[in-house]
Amino acid sequence: MMEKTKTGLLAALVIMSLLQSYLLAYSMPGLGVTTSSAQDYVPTESMGQEGKLENLIFPEDIVLHMGKGKHTVLYPAMNFFNLIYTKIQSREFKGFQRNTVSVLDWDAVRNNDQGVELRFGTGVPVELLGKVLKLEGDLQFLDDVIDRIWIFKSSEREEVRTYFFSANGTTVYESVKADLTAQDVQMYVGFGEFQTAYTPVEDDLYIPAGPIESQQAMVKYQTYSPEQMQRNLFFDPGVTRAIVDRSGSQIFTDGKRGLQVEQNGKWISYTDPVAGQGGSDSESENVYESIKFINQHGGWDGLHRLIHSESMNTLSVSYQQYYSTQFYGAYPIVPNYPFMFGEMKLRLQQGVVSEYARSLITLDKKAESQEVRWLPGGESLKSELAHYSRRGEVAALYPAVLATTE
Repeated sequence: MMEKTKTGLLAALVIMSLLQSYLLAYSMPGLGVTTSSAQDYVPTESMGQEGKLENLIFPEDIVLHMGKGKHTVLYPAMNFFNLIYTKIQSREFKGFQRNTVSVLDWDAVRNNDQGVELRFGTGVPVELLGKVLKLEGDLQFLDDVIDRIWIFKSSEREEVRTYFFSANGTTVYESVKADLTAQDVQMYVGFGEFQTAYTPVEDDLYIPAGPIESQQAMVKYQTYSPEQMQRNLFFDPGVTRAIVDRSGSQIFTDGKRGLQVEQNGKWISYTDPVAGQGGSDSESENVYESIKFINQHGGWDGLHRLIHSESMNTLSVSYQQYYSTQFYGAYPIVPNYPFMFGEMKLRLQQGVVSEYARSLITLDKKAESQEVRWLPGGESLKSELAHYSRRGEVAALYPAVLATTE
């Protein structure tokens, strides 16, 4: 009896062993080779707000042409600026036809026809502009850079024409299937009826007919610490060392990457000289990657606008910071050197950031105090501009905030 029991147990063990071997070889899920991503994810400390491309592309200004030589200019974040831009974003632009810029007498259009002109400064690549506007065109158009869009209603008939101007200064694209009516243009122009009048001068500059009301603000701020940025930018902050150079700047380095801290801890310059791996560069790819990098390494403080590089070098990407006022729209922040503030600059190679410079200052949402300031206009501004020693270099004229710190 005992021998039979032993034999039965042995047979059962053999069967179970065979079954387990079979399952291990053919059936068991979750066993075998494990895989990992090509690049390990390194979590970073949450700092500023995250940004999106659609919030970083908008006109430098909008010019309203009201006919009979009357004009006004709207600046970012002004109520009518936002209203017009939002409405145009909802329209469709198709059927682009290429032509030379001399196809029309633009001075005559400016002075005689009602219209709205969206001006993008140095321009925006069509591939990126198509993320904020509904565009459909051929490859020649899609590969270009657009620095303004001019929509106008002919003074002689109820016809609306829409032109996209290439930043090369010689080419325009007419959207012959634009989703716009004469009533749309009249509504846009109507928003400027009670705005400050502007007079056009040479080089497409516009001068207000008189002084324009603005403000001076005192704003408190906080700063990210250099140690925060050190932890945020280095894969292993524990192996970095800190040194101080002759100028007094603090430098963190892990032997490859470097983080230089200047302005008493208010400005940083980061370099990763081995970031690039060769190959071609795409400006659009670099813009997307730069936004992603900023989101992960410091974030955004308020409103910023993408600035297109005028050179053929697509490696550089920069973002202009704006200061938003309660009643006057948003003004670009101009640094008062040697104090650097108001712009983020990046350099990329094949979508990888090799240089990154920014301020560590974050402004409070509300000003501690503010005063009305009147910016010059009219004949006094015309005279000052005419006698400016570098008049030939002036590319734009707009109100801005000059940043200083105490």
